[in-house]
Amino acid sequence: MISVLTGAGISTESGIPDYRGPQGLWRADPDYQKLVTIDYYLGDAEIRRRSWEFRRDSPAWGAEPNDAHLALVELERAGLLDRLVTQNVDGLHQRAGSGSGRVLELHGNMFGVVCVRCGERTTLREALDRIDGGERDPACRECGGILKTTTVMFGEALPEGPLGEAVAAAERSEVFVAVGTSLQVHPAAGLVGLAVRAGARLIIVNAGATPYDEVADEVVREPIGVAVPDLVSRLIQESRK
Repeated sequence: MISVLTGAGISTESGIPDYRGPQGLWRADPDYQKLVTIDYYLGDAEIRRRSWEFRRDSPAWGAEPNDAHLALVELERAGLLDRLVTQNVDGLHQRAGSGSGRVLELHGNMFGVVCVRCGERTTLREALDRIDGGERDPACRECGGILKTTTVMFGEALPEGPLGEAVAAAERSEVFVAVGTSLQVHPAAGLVGLAVRAGARLIIVNAGATPYDEVADEVVREPIGVAVPDLVSRLIQESRK
């Protein structure tokens, strides 16, 4: 079976910028990182206000799945995909047609909202509507606590359920494919090492070098929207031999 890890690079061709690339958000404005860092967020109402604006202006609202997202759906339909582990919060894998039971969102999803005190959940759209109505920093309607999107901010632990499933999938994979990720953020990047130690064939599709290139069986530098469909087609053909 094949497990796939995707990072921001798979969504850049859908118009969503990454964080660390040449055109990434951190390079454009390093202060952006405060908007997605939990300690800054909880401690400063102005950071929260700017963070809501950051979410409102995200190109993810109008983004559409690209050929790479769609190719991974074909891998699933061919019966070859075990788990699709993603570091992205844009929901494009599900919109492309990937089964919700196959997709593991390690960093959560940007379109939900949760109260950090009582756990009450609503939607980002509802929170933004409240802001449009004049609330600069909307609080939980149930307990008055601070609201945040259901994304994992810097300084927060990854959700145990998805992470545990991802670890198990990496360790049982025969082929492990990493797409559009710098493989610098742990524990997600560590899934690659787990897969390799378990004997998986490692394929990396990424524009830049990664710390795991030297142990990969194959490294692909072509544009992801071309490389992933080609790779999926090849993997499907291999499975039929």
